[in-house]
Amino acid sequence: MSFEKQRLRMVEEQILRRGVRDPRVIEAMKTVPRHLFVEEALRGRAYDDCPLPIGEQQTISQPYMVAMMTEALALHGLERVLEVGTGSGYQTAVLAQLARRVYSIDRIDTFVSRVRKLLEELGIHNVEIKVGDGTLGWRAKAPFEAILVSAGSPEVPAPLVEQLTREGRLVIPVGERDAQVVRRIRLGPDG
Repeated sequence: MSFEKQRLRMVEEQILRRGVRDPRVIEAMKTVPRHLFVEEALRGRAYDDCPLPIGEQQTISQPYMVAMMTEALALHGLERVLEVGTGSGYQTAVLAQLARRVYSIDRIDTFVSRVRKLLEELGIHNVEIKVGDGTLGWRAKAPFEAILVSAGSPEVPAPLVEQLTREGRLVIPVGERDAQVVRRIRLGPDG
């Protein structure tokens, strides 16, 4: 089966059946070639319903988690989004389909280099990536209408909340490693 057919099946069986409904998120998941964001040896499993290793003891997130967390951001297309944890760059590429500008931070420089190159090859030009501590955010580019944290944290880092716009949204897995819940924090009109 071709990668395109696998991708469409992934959307049908893993994304739509689990309740993701935002048509823009669904279209992005149908469009972004997930198999290019995993090692060549794992490309045959790229659209499986599971995370896959990407090196440095990190993983590319399960497709459903990418879709669900992206939908929770409620993007309309004009937002400036901060992504904490670039990783493979797959989530970055999905966000780039849905936002005006994406700023992404990862602490692993080899990931940042690889993702920059891949996004360039894919013609994705609305992303800026840097190496750094994502829990500190990216003050020089703040404020952000939306922040997505791909890696779990025991608590919500205060600098991220401080870098949201007055009505910004933050989506983050919170809790201990084996008992995390995805939280969506939305600031009100008064910040």
